[in-house]
Amino acid sequence: MATRSKAKALVRAENKDRRPKAIAKYIRISPSKVHVVLDLIRGKNYKDAVAILKTTQKAACEPVLKCLNSAAANAEVNLGMNKDALYVAECFADQGPTLKRMQPVSRGRGYRILKRTSHITVILDEKE
Repeated sequence: MATRSKAKALVRAENKDRRPKAIAKYIRISPSKVHVVLDLIRGKNYKDAVAILKTTQKAACEPVLKCLNSAAANAEVNLGMNKDALYVAECFADQGPTLKRMQPVSRGRGYRILKRTSHITVILDEKE
């Protein structure tokens, strides 16, 4: 049986990150391709990041833009922050589960194809 569970819950609630965030899970693009796009917007303010993502021609821009807009909506609706004062504090892509497929090749063999997925996290913060 867990001891001091109420006290532990209070400590966890105090240390919880209060910044708005959004997580896009199981996106069917490899994390290495997403990292390239995330490096472009890290540290930029919200409006600049949206402009960069709309003009960059990479496949990862669409899910990252969707996640960024979701984090901004979370900030505005849930925390009452102003969108103009937001900037991208942290953004990263973790590897999700890999889909394993087989590609038939000559002589009855099969080569394995790894279709990688990623979990994209965008954390915003307010400029002071």
